[in-house]
Amino acid sequence: MGRHFEVRAASMAATAKKKSAIYMRASKEIYMAAKRGVPDPNSNLALRAAIDKYRKQCPKDVIDRAIKKAQGGGSENYIEGRYEAYGPAGSYLIIDTLSDNSNRALVNVRTIITRKGGHLGDVSYNFEQVGILDFKYEGTAESLEEILILGDVDLREVTLEDGVAEVVVEPGAFEKAKEVLAKNGVNDYEFAEVTMRANDEITLDGEDLTKFKELVDMLDECEDVQNVYHNVNL
Repeated sequence: MGRHFEVRAASMAATAKKKSAIYMRASKEIYMAAKRGVPDPNSNLALRAAIDKYRKQCPKDVIDRAIKKAQGGGSENYIEGRYEAYGPAGSYLIIDTLSDNSNRALVNVRTIITRKGGHLGDVSYNFEQVGILDFKYEGTAESLEEILILGDVDLREVTLEDGVAEVVVEPGAFEKAKEVLAKNGVNDYEFAEVTMRANDEITLDGEDLTKFKELVDMLDECEDVQNVYHNVNL
């Protein structure tokens, strides 16, 4: 079958592995959000946010099964963790875990970071928590900004490029921003999440970039890792 088939098969396997990791992350996060509150996204803001986060990344039945599992009194309990690290070539990473074994999560994260030439260390001062909403928008940045300000949203900034708006708000204003935008016809998002944003980004190239991408891929495929934030412009 030749080299072409081998490369394609390896690519398909990697894609399948990434999909499996995404489905696992979605299932755990939605399950825990439903378990900690009522299993109804209309009454549970954390559950609604988790569903919205993964709606475009995984099938509906993955979401439904996680909610039903919580409704049925599932006994699994996942522990949250956060690890900070220096990666290759001046990169910084924050890694969130959600695991049924916190010791395993630490070992897995530390092993992956070390393997790619990094080490655990305090980098949180290089990040800030914000709510980010990206969506297609036909108006102007000024009109969008006015809508949000009049809606009493604690707004950081609004940018508009190639018909895609990015709204950055304080973390506590995230749901309010979505409510205001929904009243103005915005219901479909390319990205909508409370996340960690680097204060300054760096650009890598050559071997440094390759090594960093390999590091992020390994973290993404780790069963214990839930989110990865970094300061590299990819």
